[in-house]
Amino acid sequence: MGALLELTSKGIYCPPADLYLDPWRPVERAVITHAHSDHARWGMKQYIATPITVDLMHKRLGKNIQTQRISYKETFFHNGVQFSLHPAGHVPGSAQIRVEYKGEVWVFTGDFKIEPDAVSDPFESVPCHSMITECTFGLPIYRWPKSSTILHSIAQWHEQNKAQNLTTVLVGYSLGKAQRLLAGLSALGIPLRVHSTIADLNESIPTLRPYTSFIREWTKDTPNEVFKNDILIVPPAAADRTTLEKRLGPVKIGYCSGWMQLRGYKNRTTNIDKGFVLSDHADWNGLLQAIKQSGAQNIYTTHGYSSTFAQWLSENGWKAQPLQTEFISAETDVMVDE
Repeated sequence: MGALLELTSKGIYCPPADLYLDPWRPVERAVITHAHSDHARWGMKQYIATPITVDLMHKRLGKNIQTQRISYKETFFHNGVQFSLHPAGHVPGSAQIRVEYKGEVWVFTGDFKIEPDAVSDPFESVPCHSMITECTFGLPIYRWPKSSTILHSIAQWHEQNKAQNLTTVLVGYSLGKAQRLLAGLSALGIPLRVHSTIADLNESIPTLRPYTSFIREWTKDTPNEVFKNDILIVPPAAADRTTLEKRLGPVKIGYCSGWMQLRGYKNRTTNIDKGFVLSDHADWNGLLQAIKQSGAQNIYTTHGYSSTFAQWLSENGWKAQPLQTEFISAETDVMVDE
């Protein structure tokens, strides 16, 4: 890759600063883009991240991990190398990592999306010479509808389910997707219930506070009658139809993911009644927009269609190559994207 950043068996390493970016093996010091499990892993001696990401990591990795909180655009130095964190728009607290040393600037995007939402700080373009970018949806077939359109479709589907005395269940990743659904559907005046896993993470996300009057936790004591009007939001691990119907009676299950744009994924399991195209990652247009606005000429692709996307970039004016990293989100293997 280069003298400033290099790929090692432990992750993306900055030799002059002697620290790593989202490493996948235990290291002394790690700068973390966001709190999803493929980017924030257990075992680092020190984690450096935004305040929200730090709070979420304490919930996921333990109260005793050693952390350093860095606000967006705040600069910090290690061995003369300058770092700063910039909004990535992916999930609450997510950040891009800017690295500058002797006039050379790199940006590691982590996961990101361009379309703003109500719970994450919106993506900001960061000028650089070289960029390491995710490309989870790095094919031209992936072009997202506006999230407002999807939210209204969910609301209409919920009304249809209510008319048939069916409980509406939405499945979305517990960090990011769930909060987008909670904020967006609350704004439409829909009462909501959430699985305990999601409720626990919500405590660390201050941008959800304006919507709390519409959100309640689903507990063993929650009477089934409330679901005549409420939507229940659960993580993938709690989306088993048999278990849900034993508890709630007849249900309709909707899955929220970028993969829902492909018919094959919609038909992959009988557990899904409806697919909604809602992703926390950039689509094809978003990926190209981020790269163009950065001004970077050297592009390294990871986390998705990395080889195909790098080839397209190389054929269209950039110096691009794929990186074989170990960022493997849940969406790689099942129908949910983080």
